[in-house]
Amino acid sequence: MILPVTARKLLQPVLEEAQSWASPGVTVDCAQIAHGPESIESDYDEAVATPGILTAVSQAVEDGVEGVFISCFAEPAVHAAREIAPFPVFGGFQPSVHAALGMADRIGILSILPDVVPGLDRKIAAYGLSQRIVDVGVIDMPVLDVDQHDLLLDRLEHVATDQIARVRAEAFVLGCTGMLGVASGLQQRLRPTFGEIPVVDPTGAAILALETAVRLGIRPSARAYHPPRPKQRT
Repeated sequence: MILPVTARKLLQPVLEEAQSWASPGVTVDCAQIAHGPESIESDYDEAVATPGILTAVSQAVEDGVEGVFISCFAEPAVHAAREIAPFPVFGGFQPSVHAALGMADRIGILSILPDVVPGLDRKIAAYGLSQRIVDVGVIDMPVLDVDQHDLLLDRLEHVATDQIARVRAEAFVLGCTGMLGVASGLQQRLRPTFGEIPVVDPTGAAILALETAVRLGIRPSARAYHPPRPKQRT
C-alpha cells in the first residue's frame, strides 16, 4: 500500500485498516511518500503527489510485491503506475464503485469537500458511469478531520439520507480512504428507515480486488497500458 500524502498521523490507522481486510496469509506493507501534500483534496494535490507515488511504485517493483493499492479515492497516478508495474494497481475509486454497481443501480458517492467534486465528476464521465452514479455528496470535512468518527457518521448519515430522498440513491461508496471503520456503522444507521442499503469501504474493496486479481492471475492490459519508451528523463 502506498500512502500518497505526508501527514504522519494517517500512516498507522490506514495500514491497520488495510491489514484488517487482508485474507489470512496476505501481507500488507505500507510506504508513505516523503515529499508531497499532507492530504489530497484537489487535482493540484494529486499532481504534487505523483512523483513520490511513482518512486514508491518503482521500489515496489524492485521488492517483488504482487499488487499495489494507492490509498486515495481520487486514484492519483494509478494509470501511470500501471504502465510501469507488472502487477495489479488500484486506487480507491474503481474497486469500490464496481462493488457497489453489483448491489444496486443508482450509486451515491459520499465525499469530503466541494473542492473534490469537479474532479470526481470528470472521473465519472471518463469511466462512462454518469448514468449509474447519480450524485456526489459532500460532508464538508477535510481529510485530516475525518478521524472524528462520531461527527463523520452524523454527516455521512445526513448526506446519504438526502441522496436517497433527492436522487433515489440505492447504495453508497465512501469517497475517501481516510473514512476508516465507518461503512458498517452507516449501514446500521440507515437500516431502520430504509432497509438494507449497501455502503462500500474503498480500502476494503481495493485490498480484496487486489487479492482477486492476483488469484485470477491477471494484471493491467498491455494494450491499455504501454510501458514507457526508453528515453532520458531528468
